[in-house]
Amino acid sequence: MSRILALDYGEKRIGVAVTDEMQIIASGLTTVPTDEIFEFLKKYLQNEKVELFLVGEPKQMNNTASESEKFITPFLSKLAKMFSDIPIKRVDERFTSKMAFQTMIDSGLKKKQRQNKALIDEISATIILQSYLYNK
Repeated sequence: MSRILALDYGEKRIGVAVTDEMQIIASGLTTVPTDEIFEFLKKYLQNEKVELFLVGEPKQMNNTASESEKFITPFLSKLAKMFSDIPIKRVDERFTSKMAFQTMIDSGLKKKQRQNKALIDEISATIILQSYLYNK
């Protein structure tokens, strides 16, 4: 089998999480500056087989698209064009940042460590991936 890669898109950074090859376990991989994500993905895909991209879908409480969707749409177009053989699915990402922050608290991270926004993005991507695997 091959991996599933989840991306938590942000204007500055993208959190990245990945499954194991059996697609059982979701793990945080890294956080990549947004302007470097395509170079990162090219390198990653040289070494790993990925069968699906999951991209977080930010929604308002009333289920309408979030303001940040206007930044994600061009990203999705470029992602689909560059890696046309890998399908893209969207996953509702409401509350993932809050859940990520709570995970950091629950795991005992100090206040200084919890201010690491890159870590929050990576954990958010992992939560997106876990929710997909759970509901698959």
